[in-house]
Amino acid sequence: MTDPHGKAAARIQARAVRDAIADPDARARAALAVRDRVATLPLLDGAVGGYWPFGSELDARPALIHLKQLGRSVGLPVSGPRGTALLFRDWDPDEPPLPGRYGILEPGEGRAVLRPSVLLVPLLAFDRTGHRLGYGAGYYDRTLELLRAAGPVLAVGVAFAAQEIAAVPCAEHDERLDWIVTERETLRIGG
Repeated sequence: MTDPHGKAAARIQARAVRDAIADPDARARAALAVRDRVATLPLLDGAVGGYWPFGSELDARPALIHLKQLGRSVGLPVSGPRGTALLFRDWDPDEPPLPGRYGILEPGEGRAVLRPSVLLVPLLAFDRTGHRLGYGAGYYDRTLELLRAAGPVLAVGVAFAAQEIAAVPCAEHDERLDWIVTERETLRIGG
């Protein structure tokens, strides 16, 4: 198990690196490059879970819109109380999302609940072993654990290439990613 103080320090540094990617044109180009790379992945059939970008996260919406145009069901997470898994509700890009628990936009309560077989996962940092550094609440680890217990699910970390670090501090309960997609490359983990 990793020292929790090591994770806290890594989060501060990783957030600073990601926040430093400030050029809107570069951010938009990266989002489109990630969309194109995600489109080439051997995705499992079924719904795709994504996320609404928060702060300086890479914008996965171009990839989600592309997948929706291909006929895939796409859901965005709804955050429950700390310590719980995320719930995914169907996302309609033409319907305005509502602010959720942390101020992150999410689909309204009237939208259908989905069980994603593919999950696009935001992160602060990643390494080439498939570990990701999140915000520390454990939502995605719990979600991936729950989804994987119910059947196959593909976890795809999406990030800027600059978010790569040599080794993410990790604990036994941290769920690994199956793929990592950046604007520069697509990494298959363990395959």
